[in-house]
Amino acid sequence: MKPYRFCPDCATELALITLAEDGGDKTRLRCPACGFTHWNNPTPVLAAVIECTDRDGRVLLARNAAWPDRFFGLITGFMEAGETPEDGIRREIAEETSLTVDRLSLLGVWDFQRMNQLIIAYHAAARGEIRLSPELVEYKLIAPEAVRCWPQGTGQALATWLRSKGIEPQWLDLPDMKRE
Repeated sequence: MKPYRFCPDCATELALITLAEDGGDKTRLRCPACGFTHWNNPTPVLAAVIECTDRDGRVLLARNAAWPDRFFGLITGFMEAGETPEDGIRREIAEETSLTVDRLSLLGVWDFQRMNQLIIAYHAAARGEIRLSPELVEYKLIAPEAVRCWPQGTGQALATWLRSKGIEPQWLDLPDMKRE
């Protein structure tokens, strides 16, 4: 994410300014003219491990059209103003796959610092005809025992779900990635 350069209130160039805050001095991008502070808080991202109950419990992984490689991951999306995380992930699943969610349970919350995101991940038991949105170009349905997790971001949610089913996660060997 590109950092702010100018104040959105008065258009003055932002500067790194240290001020006393709760917990002590903190250096942040601030406006020297009007006092605006760019907090740079993480963005909440919703993710779902989708277990297709009408397809022998296979897991749905999809490939985003914007991804350069043939990487398949969880269904994800940004929370919208005015919705709960549960409503948001139900919406994302419906928008991106056309599946109906029957049960939803929280897997956990993970920080994904490389993207300045906070991932809120769910297990979704879902069913129906899979119709991908234009955002996704293809999908795979994989038996839980055959799923391979990736070390960062949503891969940790997938590993957590597998462990809850008594399956020890198998990990992809990806260069320049480590388990967080």
